[in-house]
Amino acid sequence: MAGDLPIVRRHVVIIGGGPSALIAADVLAEVAEVDLYERGHVLGRKFLVAGAGGLNITNSAAGEDLIAEFTPADLLAPMLAAWGPADLRAWLLRMGVPTFVGSSGRVFPEKGIKPAEVLKAITRHIRDKGVRVHLRHTFVGFDDQVRPIVEHQGVRRTLTADAFLFALGGASWPRTGSVGEWTEAFRAIGVRTVPFRPSNCGVEVPLPEGLGLHAGKPLKNVRITCGQRSVRGEATITRYGLEGQAIYPLIPEVRRQLDERGLAELHIDLKPDVPLQDMERRLRSASAKERTHVLRLDRPALALLKAFTPRDRFLDPADLATDVKDLRVGVRGLRPLEEAISSVGGIALGEVATNLSLKQFPAMFVAGEMLDVDAPTGGFLLQGAFSMGHWAAQGLQRYLSGSSIDPPGFRAGWSDLPFSR
Repeated sequence: MAGDLPIVRRHVVIIGGGPSALIAADVLAEVAEVDLYERGHVLGRKFLVAGAGGLNITNSAAGEDLIAEFTPADLLAPMLAAWGPADLRAWLLRMGVPTFVGSSGRVFPEKGIKPAEVLKAITRHIRDKGVRVHLRHTFVGFDDQVRPIVEHQGVRRTLTADAFLFALGGASWPRTGSVGEWTEAFRAIGVRTVPFRPSNCGVEVPLPEGLGLHAGKPLKNVRITCGQRSVRGEATITRYGLEGQAIYPLIPEVRRQLDERGLAELHIDLKPDVPLQDMERRLRSASAKERTHVLRLDRPALALLKAFTPRDRFLDPADLATDVKDLRVGVRGLRPLEEAISSVGGIALGEVATNLSLKQFPAMFVAGEMLDVDAPTGGFLLQGAFSMGHWAAQGLQRYLSGSSIDPPGFRAGWSDLPFSR
């Protein structure tokens, strides 16, 4: 109608260029003008590093099996329910990236589609929706009005917008730009942070000298338990201890035990398909010389068994059977943060509202590895980042519209959880 005022779209700034930022940009571009600032020369650099051995983008786990992989589970549960693995796969398919479920439920782009091509499809998609991308812009802090400042080619600029979403990453893989230095800026405005610590990393085990000969060799088809968490899969003997897919999901419990008593303990079942009674029966019926053959262990597993089984126990069939099924290995520490696949720490969870805005600053939202959350590899890390980014973007949409901060499907009592790890 003549004389009508033009509709003015709201303006949103996203700082960060990883998975959380990319999905948030897609969601927010539907309702606002979006500017995205990234410190690197490309978007999603860690995304590319994660895909170096094959881009495991999510996992087919569902329901409680999916939620159980995340810590704290109650924080991530509504976010995963709102936008989970099926939604991520459908989103990629709309951009021309079909996926398939591989071994152990892991999800990958169809064979022949490289990680760089996936990232290119996503970035092209958000640019086509009007998202303005600004590369080589580094977040350096806030001004006296708590507005973010970025630096580009030595020139600093204060950013203004109706709302902000930060997805600055954690402190793992620092070569990709995730150095965690942003925590100082948030502490300066009164936002409490938790020191970064390694996750999805190797564990340090005091190994006998002879076991070092097997460094780099796998322990295949084992079950490793720490506390109440048990994982079946493969681990690798290293010069410092153990690492691998059967180790990474145990790191939260290992970290807890190290914090409480300075030492953690792994229980390794070297023959998970053979019941203890069957193993003991086999060993009792064999001569001392035949027992090594009866065990049917490959050289790395046998070396590990011998390294942590005293001679008197190795010679006793019952004790040997017990150690094959429950080999106890002490852990004295985690590998350094610089070697970790991911980190925990960052913004303390007590600082965020249910929509992932900062309680002190309702126009500021945070997502991804910035938050003190944890998940194992196997597609869960990336899924968590995407789900949090989607959730925060929806919360920001509601903020712009003046709606309630509580998201649909929100679990009552979420904000009362003790998020002060």
